[in-house]
Amino acid sequence: MFETGFLHGGDYNPEQWIREPAILAKDIEYFKKAKINAVTLGVFSWAVLEPCEGEYHIEWLQLIIDKLYKNGIRTILATPSAARPKWLSDKYPEVLRVNENRRRNLFGARHNHCYTSPVYREKIAHINTLLAKTFSENPSILMWHISNEYGGECHCPLCQEAFRDWLKTQYQSIDELNDKWATTFWSHTYQSFSQIESPSSLGEKAVHGLNLAWRRFVTHQTTDFAKHEINVLRENGCTQPTTANLMYDFTDINYDILAEAIDVVSWDTYPLWHKTKDIIIANDTGFYHDYMRCLKDKPFILMESCPTSTNWQGISKLKKPGLLENASLHAIAHGADSVLYFQMRQSRGSSEKFHGAVIDHYGGCDTRVFKEVAQTGVDLEKLSEIAGSRTNSKVAIIYDVENRWGIEDSQGPRNDGMFYPELLKKSYRAFKKKGLNVDIISQNGNIENYNVVVAPMLYMLRGEFENKIKAYVQTGGTLIMTYWSGVVDNDDRCYLGGTPHGLNEVLGLRSQEIDALYDDESNFFVPVSTSLFGKNYTCKNLCELVEVTTGEVLMRYGTDFYKGFPAVTKNTYGKGSAYYICADVEESFYDELYSMVLKELSINGPVQGDIPASIEVNTRHDGEMEYVFIQNFANEIVDISKLSIDGILLIGENTKQLKAYETIVLKVTKV
Repeated sequence: MFETGFLHGGDYNPEQWIREPAILAKDIEYFKKAKINAVTLGVFSWAVLEPCEGEYHIEWLQLIIDKLYKNGIRTILATPSAARPKWLSDKYPEVLRVNENRRRNLFGARHNHCYTSPVYREKIAHINTLLAKTFSENPSILMWHISNEYGGECHCPLCQEAFRDWLKTQYQSIDELNDKWATTFWSHTYQSFSQIESPSSLGEKAVHGLNLAWRRFVTHQTTDFAKHEINVLRENGCTQPTTANLMYDFTDINYDILAEAIDVVSWDTYPLWHKTKDIIIANDTGFYHDYMRCLKDKPFILMESCPTSTNWQGISKLKKPGLLENASLHAIAHGADSVLYFQMRQSRGSSEKFHGAVIDHYGGCDTRVFKEVAQTGVDLEKLSEIAGSRTNSKVAIIYDVENRWGIEDSQGPRNDGMFYPELLKKSYRAFKKKGLNVDIISQNGNIENYNVVVAPMLYMLRGEFENKIKAYVQTGGTLIMTYWSGVVDNDDRCYLGGTPHGLNEVLGLRSQEIDALYDDESNFFVPVSTSLFGKNYTCKNLCELVEVTTGEVLMRYGTDFYKGFPAVTKNTYGKGSAYYICADVEESFYDELYSMVLKELSINGPVQGDIPASIEVNTRHDGEMEYVFIQNFANEIVDISKLSIDGILLIGENTKQLKAYETIVLKVTKV
């Protein structure tokens, strides 16, 4: 992606140190020692760039950018819209957000501005125009960082009117909207679009079509604001790529839509390392690395990661020796083209003064953390040929944010947790135990080129995704689907005539009922034949009862009134196969099922043999070469001598054992 190889650096806030030039000079010296080649500037700089309305001070930024560039360090330049200056809120209170109970916020925090406000759009256009005209042709500018961690919503009168206009475009007529939202229930029918207001705990929150539409509108308005910022840059000559930093497990916005506005996806990751087994944390983080990579089907940017401990988590734990580099290379293994940190130098005061940094308050370069950052820089240079390479996956898991909105708002069958993300990750971890790459895509994605597609709890079918599935299986694909799928349409309105909607023939069954279990209840799966499954498996939370038509029953329920009902089925449809899992079953079931499926399809990972429990394997390729990352996420030596591994070692000492939190990378000629 970048001619410099991998980017290494992170968020830098030199405006905090303008009065101390010796610190700024020392920073550049240290950056070079740590092989830092890129820093992000200007993220929260609006009050320094424009301390009073129309009074601009940009010379300090120019000076620092030039000094960095002369020392081999390029800049990712941010637009400053993520936090507005006090004068702006005081003079134009409309820029401050209104909460769902229709009260306007006071000045403060970061994301506290209305994306609809014409004044806010005008003022950010002014400062962005100045930045664009100043730096559009500056070779030091690597890319543009648009705002920071977009999120949140505003319920002000401006947003209410924009919402109504958006609804008119989506539904054309109020009768169509009433029909799609089923507003006759509880006598909530609207006579005109002007009567509609955003959801509120003081008002309407029980019309699920409204709730869903509002979340889609928030995504639309946020994306439109991002496009507004980007258009200003483009109109003023900026040709550098744009990015916006996304966040872990963030569902306020549908990132599928926001990603369309930017050139490169980036994200901020702050795992809770050492809270449980680190391989579980690594798999969880890897899931979101893969999700971010798949949003644009190309390498992504790791925009923020913490060199040591954060300051905002419940427990701010230090990374054990070796984990900083291992976690950084974990992002590279999953398709990142950067390792960037928050922050480069630790703030002296205010909210993030104790958030970890490359350079801490002590200010030296002989700290444990600085040395690990520097070593990461060394290894990134050794791996530079991998930058820009792609990820090839034979397996995809459908993770759909709008489907998640629907599940979490469905009011049944469990209101104390549907465990959708947990279900997704059971499948994900099962594939990672086999050393396979996995793509994480939504219903917008193309599924036809995957050998296996897993669609867990696909409650909401939208965009006629059922037709994609039908064609996929008919032409030879293998589908794994679970309970509580194909229940509602795009507007969260229940399908009639049998579910999973449009897939009864594909799956060879029809859903009848679903039983929600109390937390202390369980059932279990019993294999029809021990030649297929070797043991019983415990299931909890949700158990669906199905009527099988053409499907083959592989397992049955073991207890309760539905003892003997199908629990796992397989159906042949066209040239392919479709499995259906009827309940929330323990993870080890997925390990056995996917071992069976992968064996039938002759799908193998890049290494042969049983992968130790603390090891994760990933690959990238450039068409001619495949790069195999083998990483140990245990704080102890792990023997990997029984794995069949070939290739040239790019980093690492040997292929027989891995030290605590060690990564090895091998280069293999693709056949």
